[in-house]
Amino acid sequence: MKCPNCGSEMAEGNLYCEKCGKDIHIVPDFEPELEQNIEQTIHTILKGLDEDQKKRPESESAEEVQLHRHRTQKKKSFVIIILLLGVLAVLIAGGAAAWVYGYYSKEVQVSRAVRYTEAGKYDKAISCYNRALELDCDNIELIFSLAEVYYLKNNKIEYEYLMREIIKNPNATVEQLEGAYDKLIAIYRAREDYQTINTLLLGSGNENLISTYQNYIASAPEFSVKEGYYTSIQPLKLTAAGTGKIYFTMDGSVPTEQSSQYTAPIILENGDYVVTAYFVNEKGVASDVVTKEYHIENDEISPPEISALSGEYYFPINIEIMGDDENVYYTTDGTMPNYFSNVYTGPIPMPLGKSNFKFARIEEGVTGTVADRVYNLTMNTDFTPEQAVASVMEYALRIGKIYDETGHFDDTDSSYAYEYQYVTNINNIDDFYVIAEIFRGADGSLTRTGNNYAVNAYTGEMFRLQSDKRGKWLLIIIEEPEPEEEDDWEEEDDDDEE
Repeated sequence: MKCPNCGSEMAEGNLYCEKCGKDIHIVPDFEPELEQNIEQTIHTILKGLDEDQKKRPESESAEEVQLHRHRTQKKKSFVIIILLLGVLAVLIAGGAAAWVYGYYSKEVQVSRAVRYTEAGKYDKAISCYNRALELDCDNIELIFSLAEVYYLKNNKIEYEYLMREIIKNPNATVEQLEGAYDKLIAIYRAREDYQTINTLLLGSGNENLISTYQNYIASAPEFSVKEGYYTSIQPLKLTAAGTGKIYFTMDGSVPTEQSSQYTAPIILENGDYVVTAYFVNEKGVASDVVTKEYHIENDEISPPEISALSGEYYFPINIEIMGDDENVYYTTDGTMPNYFSNVYTGPIPMPLGKSNFKFARIEEGVTGTVADRVYNLTMNTDFTPEQAVASVMEYALRIGKIYDETGHFDDTDSSYAYEYQYVTNINNIDDFYVIAEIFRGADGSLTRTGNNYAVNAYTGEMFRLQSDKRGKWLLIIIEEPEPEEEDDWEEEDDDDEE
């Protein structure tokens, strides 16, 4: 089929030309030739009536002639009216047919809507698109087109409504759905309504959208432990997608940003727990609140409670077991405690540098839950434990307790050794390196002599270290031996010779 206006080929069934944009009429225009034919017909009928008038007998009276002429005139008027009414009926019927066809044609309505939109006649364009949607209600692209007209008209409410209608439409394709979501998100982003974006995306179920707009999502926290009944201690971990903070409560109350912030696993020991948590992302969007209930009846041997938390330290500190300290074994190198490990008997001075303590109760051959601590003690001093040991060794040489730096004190292979033990604060006076004296037998055996020294970790001042009956440390000032008076000995020798 060709367009009667420009001659271009048209798709079958189209009522407008995509090239020139002209509508195709269902009936032809009322052309001059048709008008001329109608006029000729009227003229012929009237001429026949005139000829009929001329054929009347001459013997008729004037009154009869006048009467006949009057009747002929009436016939002419009646014929003209009938003909005109016929022509009008044809025109009305053609126009009505064209209107009816256009009203029931989606293509015609869309064509008109496009022209109205280009002309800025948005209300008429909206009317045409609405009629087109009445004819094809499942056409998602028509909804997009209608929404764009509302957007041009600055009617954001209808625009948003239509986008939401698209995302609810089961016939929408994935591309159409994502397009509608993109447009809605752009609206809410301009309003800084991030909470609505979060709700919209979580309700979409579209992993591609969720991945694309992950920064706008606040997913509810996930609990590492399912709620229920347990017979052992449960470390509960809370996680959430994206960047933000998790807040929680342990008594079932609704958490807020003033509640505890989750930073480490929550240890669920004996008892009942109602853990409630929610996530707030970096844009301030809050997730749904999640609540889990737990009942713990712990049959395991509980871990010892340690006084010092893992971390960096800059002053000496003692590591202690709080509460029940019976049957506690520990290691300082990160290995698992057993019956051959150190037995806890009292406060443990924290070692210099890095250390990894593991504490556990061992009862009837069963090792309980391990308490793990990692420390790093750094002293703010340039005086080292090695220098402290050297100063004690020098003192032993000065007083003649040993005669060489290997610690020998006689002609046997036995010797004394001086070893650094730990650093500690003594009686709140200051921090001291504790150096112990060790007797090394000729057979290689080692025995503590009980002589200990305390060397100030900052000044290097040295003291003897003893304890009183109550076990309290005492710092004993060391008195250096007086030097021998060599000149006096020489004078005495001279007198003897005399």
